[in-house]
Amino acid sequence: MTHIRPHIPLRAGAAVAVVAGLLLGTAACSAEEPAAPVAKAPAGGASPKPAETPAATPAPPAELPGLGPRTRATIGAEVQQVVLVTGEGKDSNRSRVRLYERHPDLGWRPAADEWAGRNGHKGWAERHVRGDLRTPVGTYRLTDAGGRLANPGTALPYDRNRGILYTARGTNFENKPKAGALDYIVAINYNRITGRPPYDFSRPMGAARGGGIWFHVSHHGGTEGCVGLPRGQMKELLRKLKPGAKPVTVMGPAESLAR
Repeated sequence: MTHIRPHIPLRAGAAVAVVAGLLLGTAACSAEEPAAPVAKAPAGGASPKPAETPAATPAPPAELPGLGPRTRATIGAEVQQVVLVTGEGKDSNRSRVRLYERHPDLGWRPAADEWAGRNGHKGWAERHVRGDLRTPVGTYRLTDAGGRLANPGTALPYDRNRGILYTARGTNFENKPKAGALDYIVAINYNRITGRPPYDFSRPMGAARGGGIWFHVSHHGGTEGCVGLPRGQMKELLRKLKPGAKPVTVMGPAESLAR
């Protein structure tokens, strides 16, 4: 039996409203901007993390400038202070002097300004002998000090002698007076016995190998084998050297130190 759907007449106003609603709905959807995609959270519900910036690689500890591996190997691990004396050339009596201190993380750092120094009148010697007027190349401990004048504040053992032991006389090789050159001294432990005053003349390697090599007040000329510093810098060096830092001097012409 065929079912006949009853025809329900619409009022004219209602029909217009239905058609208008359909048209407006279509227009509204076509005008909307597409929705932004939603980022998916990682498993477990945690929020995404920003990319991490790689940590900077720390700089290696600084080395003493101008020293090659052979020279660096002469400086013991216990040494915390180095007086670096760099000569201008094998036969030059002019040099640059600077104190460095070792820091646990940073390595070697300057502990004073650079000073102008005067070394042996004829330059440097790989094998110093008495009377050659050259300063011995090498690495030497600094353990004892002294001079004609009172201790300016050094912690090193200081031997004061106002007599002839620390009285410089005459003129240097440039005819300049040497008076006052021995007012302040730091003994360089070349061919000497550690712990004795600078003037001690014991020579473990024999008298022919020379000795009495010191840092002292400059007389503005080449020396007989010592290293001269201006008076103010000599006093500064004495005050800064610390026995507990096991100070040494590393000295020689630049080409020798670079080995």
